[in-house]
Amino acid sequence: MIDFKKKPDRSAVSLRYDNRVNKSPVVTAKGKGLIADKIIALAKENNVPIKEDPDLVHLLSKVDLNREIPASLYQVVAELLSFVYRLNSEYSSKNK
Repeated sequence: MIDFKKKPDRSAVSLRYDNRVNKSPVVTAKGKGLIADKIIALAKENNVPIKEDPDLVHLLSKVDLNREIPASLYQVVAELLSFVYRLNSEYSSKNK
């Protein structure tokens, strides 16, 4: 019997961006289920912002590890980075 109420496994992808080293963000980790849970837990432990976007995770999960994202994802990842920069700015302002 199939349980249609079962939630699909959680997926996660982590990115690193250092414009001194790479021209675009690099996929540093990706996984589903327990691996995704570990990626998310590590992000939380290290105060790394988390953005839930299943469609973006699906696209990024197709990128090989330690590879830059393709140009076709620049716009959507730029929006993600803008989100992260805003969060960092808000965090810095609160802790001054």
